[in-house]
Amino acid sequence: MIPESFIQELLARVDIVDVVGRYVKLRKGGANLLGLCPFHNEKTPSFTVSPTKQFYHCFGCGAHGTALRFLSEHTGAPFPEAVRSLAASVGMTVPEEPRSPRQRAADRERREEGSRQQHILEQAQAHYRAALKQAPEAVEYLKRRGLSGEIAARFGLGWASRDRRGLAAVFTHYEDPALLESGLVIEAEDGRRHDRFRGRIMFPIHNQRGQLIGFGGRLIEPGEPKYLNSPETGLFSKGNELYGLHEARAGIRAEGCVLVVEGYMDVVALAQYGLNNAVATLGTSTTPEHLRKLRRASDRIVFSFDGDGAGRKAAWRALQACLPWVAEDLSMRFLFLPEGHDPDSYVRAYGVQALRAYLDEAVPLSRFMLDELAGRHDLDEAEGRAACVHEARPLFAQMPEGGFRLQLEREFARQVRLTPEELAQLLAAAPAAGAPGPLPGTGRRPAGQGQGGAAPAPGGAARFARAQGGHAPEPEDGPWPGAGDFGAGLAPDAVPPWLDAAPPQAPRAPGRPPRRGGGSRQVTPMARRLLRLLLAHPALVAGLGDHQLELLAHHPHLGLVRQLIGLASTCGAAHAGALLQAADPESDLARAIQDLSTELMAQDLPDPQAEWDDALRAIERQTVQDQCDRLIESGLETAEDRRRYQELSRRLARLKAGAG
Repeated sequence: MIPESFIQELLARVDIVDVVGRYVKLRKGGANLLGLCPFHNEKTPSFTVSPTKQFYHCFGCGAHGTALRFLSEHTGAPFPEAVRSLAASVGMTVPEEPRSPRQRAADRERREEGSRQQHILEQAQAHYRAALKQAPEAVEYLKRRGLSGEIAARFGLGWASRDRRGLAAVFTHYEDPALLESGLVIEAEDGRRHDRFRGRIMFPIHNQRGQLIGFGGRLIEPGEPKYLNSPETGLFSKGNELYGLHEARAGIRAEGCVLVVEGYMDVVALAQYGLNNAVATLGTSTTPEHLRKLRRASDRIVFSFDGDGAGRKAAWRALQACLPWVAEDLSMRFLFLPEGHDPDSYVRAYGVQALRAYLDEAVPLSRFMLDELAGRHDLDEAEGRAACVHEARPLFAQMPEGGFRLQLEREFARQVRLTPEELAQLLAAAPAAGAPGPLPGTGRRPAGQGQGGAAPAPGGAARFARAQGGHAPEPEDGPWPGAGDFGAGLAPDAVPPWLDAAPPQAPRAPGRPPRRGGGSRQVTPMARRLLRLLLAHPALVAGLGDHQLELLAHHPHLGLVRQLIGLASTCGAAHAGALLQAADPESDLARAIQDLSTELMAQDLPDPQAEWDDALRAIERQTVQDQCDRLIESGLETAEDRRRYQELSRRLARLKAGAG
């Protein structure tokens, strides 16, 4: 494992402008640099690189990150490889954290096994391609499907013969365990082996980096299964991959959208007719990982399904997978072809222009969802409308807050004869029994478990940990003498007016894109102000006094601020990009940082320390005011209450006068 300290040192040494500039043409735009985003199709530059904060942000698709993330995302390199590449460019050697001989041996074995499997797949691919030229029936089948030799070569199509042990001609040691592990052969219970793929057109499957990771095979004669994929291996997982995505990169940019179809043959057939932007799932429903890759490929996604009942059911499952990703800057649509047709058969029957016309009429996700819900219930009856709201509640719960959800809620409210306010109340109610919640592995807490009382990130500064413990420091240590015990009497659930507390948020659904806001924690305006200051000026953390730390520790809605202070103290980040790199990508803090990316690109404040001190004074002022109000509400019945009230009143007067 690469030490975090080395990553921080590397980010302090490299210049993100140099790294991004190797791949993107940048021009000056004020304090930042601008260019066309390499992560989505655009004509007007919205991709911004900040030399001072050392990170990039695209105002079009939301892509953002550090030099390391850019290198990893743009080239497809695994993170460790991106670190080594970037380190080599500035003459640094990557140290490895101490590992036992057994761990090092396991790592070496894992790398060697992956490399060996890939070599075996490439040997099999060469065999399949050569066999296609010697298989007239397979060539004739492809010609009947309208495919040319050029397209077959472009997609690397091959042929697996009907021989039970056809690969024995390539692998003389047919009993090699690696053939089994790579998914090319199957071993029966009696130990005898045979080829997995027989009598099939072979479609090589590549990852986003263009590396061969598995195969798909299609029968050319009646039989089941018609399509057969490689099994799950160390290289291949069908729920993570999209067939044709590597080959479709240029086509997606040219067409301005990505078309998701259901079979390999659809992808290849559409390419034959000049539609080079199609990709296919590999026999699975749409997964969060699919959507992450699709979102990165384009901001316009069209899902194509057969128009029959099975096709609409599959589309409904895809819609549910899409809900956590809905956003104002992302278009997701559904195309339903006439019954009995798939994209391959339709384009062969009616031509590519007819299919393009159909694509232009694809149904927006919002319309498909509303129409499908309306079709399942009798909206002329109160019972039907109530049942419709009941079914819709978990669907809305998966959507992030924002303009799209607001628009959809209003349309749905009209459909079920409710006001937007009435619908909002129903949707905010506890989900009905059996309503789907977040799936395992999302790393998110249920709605309502906000940031109140959250401890700082592990490894935070020891002095901050002491402040969190509730031991008030001597007032003289702080910048505002005479503060006293400002935390006393502050109810944990008290929400001062300035906090502008937001309603509970929906649980984060699986695969929720990290760049989106609106998770289980709603960042209040004051917390947002403090986070923005700390991100833009991490050096502020070094100047925090015990009084300020104590003040932050007692506020239930500043948990993310505490976490950021702890993170900055631990990793020693020198700029916003380094903080973003150090944050756990699945944490609430990382999502808050991502949500602030746009604002961080703004001009720096002339005096960030003064802005920080002013914000902390506002927090203390409101805290003291709230304590005074609560004492008044209690009636000031005891001498201690009256003494405490007078003390707080004097403190409040000094704060309002600006004397501290």
